Amino acid sequence: MQLIRKNMSKTIITVFMGALSIVFLIPLIWMVSAAFKYEKDVMRFPIQWIPEKINVAYNFKAVWMGKIPFYEFYFNSFKIAIITTCITLIISSMAAYALTKINFKGRNLVFLALLSFMIIPDQATLIPRFLLIRWFGLYNTHAAIILMSMFSIYFTFLLRQFMVGISDEFIEAARIDGAGHFKIFTSIMIPLCKPVLATVAIIKFIWTWNDYQNPLIFLLDKDLYTIPLGMTLFRDDYTNNYAIMMTAAVSAIIPLLIVFTALQKQVINGIALGGVKG
Repeated sequence: MQLIRKNMSKTIITVFMGALSIVFLIPLIWMVSAAFKYEKDVMRFPIQWIPEKINVAYNFKAVWMGKIPFYEFYFNSFKIAIITTCITLIISSMAAYALTKINFKGRNLVFLALLSFMIIPDQATLIPRFLLIRWFGLYNTHAAIILMSMFSIYFTFLLRQFMVGISDEFIEAARIDGAGHFKIFTSIMIPLCKPVLATVAIIKFIWTWNDYQNPLIFLLDKDLYTIPLGMTLFRDDYTNNYAIMMTAAVSAIIPLLIVFTALQKQVINGIALGGVKG
């Protein structure tokens, strides 16, 4: 009897979560549906979730081959997001390793200092960063965006907390075999941290891809614009054409779906591993 009640409760929770997920997916489904429609059919009520007449070829042609260089925004966003994510993974993982597996004087003080910097909002440091970029001569370049985004205290903290749970016995065994810190970091810590590194990669890629503030402040030329800034151009030129705007929005989220799909297995393994540890 108890087993039946348990199964019923799981079924009810599953059905409830499934219905809730559909509610959250409705805006996304509407956006994809609008990208396939003629403009006159986008705002028709009741909503035609499956369009009777499809205009997807014209909509995508207007986005990718129109007067606004959407492909340039795509390339710029890919360039900045990939480089920034890779550098962030390297720097944050190395910092986390130093704060957990290397004993040095003042280690805890350094960690507390990093945590204290997390309470400072990005907007408070915007003017100093702007002046610093101008002084370096990097204003209106992608290097400015990468430099401003590749350091992350949050991801250092996240990786550090994961590495704390890795037994020091692995480190000691490697040292007995004559391995140095670089060998230990690359051959032991990195493989063990794959789940959390995948999580960091997904979050950082999404944050960088969707970043609007930094490109707005540090970029002037339109040929350097990223997707968020490029979408504002579509909003200005196609204010009343929701079909083309939704087509551009669908094109903008495709890389995010690909990245999440490619790395979700590692994230799920990380959640499972965390549950076992708990």
